[in-house]
Amino acid sequence: MTLRPLRTYGRVKARTLKPRQAGLMDALLPHLALPEEGAIDIGEIFAASAADAGVVLEIGFGGGEHLVAQALARPDQRFIGVEPFTNGVASCLRHIEEANVKNVRLHMGDAREVIARLPAASLDLVYILFPDPWPKARHHKRRLIPPAFLGELARVMKPGAEVRFATDWADYAEWTLAIFTRDRHFLWLADCAADWRRPWPGHVTTRYEAKKLGDCAPVWLRFERASS
Repeated sequence: MTLRPLRTYGRVKARTLKPRQAGLMDALLPHLALPEEGAIDIGEIFAASAADAGVVLEIGFGGGEHLVAQALARPDQRFIGVEPFTNGVASCLRHIEEANVKNVRLHMGDAREVIARLPAASLDLVYILFPDPWPKARHHKRRLIPPAFLGELARVMKPGAEVRFATDWADYAEWTLAIFTRDRHFLWLADCAADWRRPWPGHVTTRYEAKKLGDCAPVWLRFERASS
């Protein structure tokens, strides 16, 4: 599958990596990185895991604190993290080393590349936490969740699997809710206002979330992959 260029994120590298981070990028990342091309075989990349272990994808894991905390709390599940920002990947590798988790694999790049190569109905849960909001109207086309993206995401999710999306930008929350609720593949899991005003059980606060850079309190949206 050939992907058209889509800039869904800003810079990919900021400050120079510290020696330890650079060392982890050289020594640890090659052992955890997804294959660069071809279909992704979940069983092969997580060879030591049980065949029926759940698979969780985090799109844009930032510094990796949430991804690694979830992997540490759920050793019976398999986690795939995707992040284009070099410094974020290096930070995540440090968390992985310190926590000694074995159930995480990483991809440094575009999440669409990974989704296009995943098997159908292979994911049990998808996290999209505080993605770049691209708040200016002329940049909305760069947001991570255009309608076409949902079709590919639905393809790789099992029926009943969840997407958990969080943002602290009101316009982005409205944008996301509108796109998901118009798509026949997804059902919004909310019965009352408290369902989107408080995080789901087990949430781990990210560094970005703690900075409170948005224009509203965090909005927590959960969507279920419909069975048909």
